[in-house]
Amino acid sequence: MDIKKISDLLVELEEEKVYDAVDEAIEQGVSGREILKASQAGMATIGDMYKREEAFVADMMFAGEIMRNILNKIQPLLEKEGGREKAIGKAILGTVKGDIHDLGKDVVMIALEGNGFEVIDLGVDVAPEKFVEAVNNNPDAKVLGLSVFLTSAFPSTEKTVKAIAESGNRDRVKIMVGGAPVTEVVARETGCDYFAEDAAAGVSYTKSVYGV
Repeated sequence: MDIKKISDLLVELEEEKVYDAVDEAIEQGVSGREILKASQAGMATIGDMYKREEAFVADMMFAGEIMRNILNKIQPLLEKEGGREKAIGKAILGTVKGDIHDLGKDVVMIALEGNGFEVIDLGVDVAPEKFVEAVNNNPDAKVLGLSVFLTSAFPSTEKTVKAIAESGNRDRVKIMVGGAPVTEVVARETGCDYFAEDAAAGVSYTKSVYGV
């Protein structure tokens, strides 16, 4: 079969058809790695469509769920082949202290995972010291993503960046921030390195940090 069929069906959000295509590929002896690459290509395309406003947040979320189910299907193959391909890199995400909104964070997480990154999700209402702990415990993570939906949480964003600096880790991790009320000015004034206006921008920035 043409492995690109999996990518195309994922882009079209044809859930049952893409699962059938994955099953067919497995039956025909296609490797788990090839199926994974085709699926990641589909996720990358959806990310590009979202950036061009040709896809919606709901599409990104749905595609992410399909991607996770595909991974579950091919996990046995990947284990036989020596495990999943090594992640491109690692990112840490969390919604800052005083904010319990998670939709934006989750969309970015799905987009990053779909593009081959490992993501450490700290959840919502995350205190600065928790971000510091995560950075300390994941020295291979080069990107920290802060999600902010409430303007009242801007001070928490700044405190988090300062806490990272005081821990001695500021030079080794790039900090991006995003959320409905966030602007480039807010990112700059809170000490962040990058304003991610949407999930696609967050993925592009993370890729640039890792040189891919």
